[in-house]
Order: sequence, then structure tokens, then C-alpha cells
Amino acid sequence: MADFTKVKENLEKRGFDVTCFATREEAADYLAGRLAGRTVGHGGSVTLQELGLLDKLAGRATVVSHWNGHTHAEAAAAPVYLSSVNGLAETGEIINIDGTCNRVASTVFGHEEVYFVVGRNKLAPDYEGALWRARNIASPKNAQRLKRKTPCAAKGDKCYDCNSPERICRALVVLWEKPNGVGRCEVVLVDQDLGY
Repeated sequence: MADFTKVKENLEKRGFDVTCFATREEAADYLAGRLAGRTVGHGGSVTLQELGLLDKLAGRATVVSHWNGHTHAEAAAAPVYLSSVNGLAETGEIINIDGTCNRVASTVFGHEEVYFVVGRNKLAPDYEGALWRARNIASPKNAQRLKRKTPCAAKGDKCYDCNSPERICRALVVLWEKPNGVGRCEVVLVDQDLGY
């Protein structure tokens, strides 16, 4: 298993709970057990799809998402919120970029519990590296997935800080510490590549 010691220690110093798993299956089983019987919201997340968690929660929890016909506001009102990250620094900073902003807003306020599921591919050595990764790897891939007409989607190589009306990079949130407006805030580290 990857050595998550440094990032785990730094996240815990910043007030986050941290769990580590060797496989996506172990992480999904853990979360499905914790979330059974709960109402859980989430924004768009390829990581959650690849984890298989949403399938495991079917019939075990109430899942609220725009992916299954709910509004962003309904997902944001759930007591538990699931997200991934676009970049995680080993120094402990969590970085997310969003277009609609439902996802970033829901990670900073109003929930009893927030879980960030993070594959090893999201890790960077420091804040600058995690920010670079969020802008130049995750954002272009998400723009391509959403079939947006942006320079990053067309070229797929980096952020062009464009002014396209279809731009998906409209908000940047950096969590330096666990937000005061959230109850439990847990980072679930998985020693496999997940999402963008």
C-alpha cells in the first residue's frame, strides 16, 4: 500500500478524520456501512462512480443527486455529503474547482458529515502541486467528459484560463482546515487511481 503517513498526519493536524484503504472495494464497503440508513447527497463525481459506492448504497441509504433526478439544492440539503477532490497536497490542503458550485459549497458548510474520497492519483507534494493538478489535469478532463466547448477540452493539455461561456472553472475552494460549519469531516484515502 502507498505510504499515506505524511498526508494522513497533516490532514489530522488540520482537524480532518482520515481512513486509508488498499482497494476501492474496501473503501466502498467501509462507506456503505457508515452510511447505511442515512440520507446522502453528492455532486458530480467520477471518483464515486468508479469506487462503486453509489451502487452499494442502493437500497441501503437514500441517495440524493442531480444524477438521479434531484436538484442541486436537494442534494445540498442532505445531512451527509460525499465528494472527491481535484487535488490533495501531502501538506494537507484540499483543493476543488467547480462550475455550478454546488459541490464546493456543500463541502464547506451545513452538513452533519462530509466525506472526501481520494484516489492516490489526486496526491501532490505541496499546495502549488495540488493546485496545478486541479487546474491542468482534473479540469480539462472534466470539461472533455462534459463535452464543453473550451480550449482545455479541445486540447486536453492544460487550463487556458479562458473566458468561454462553457467554462467549468468558476470557483476554487481550498480547505486549509476542517470547516467549522461541518460536523464530521473525513478524508478516505484509496491506494488506487480514481477519477480525474
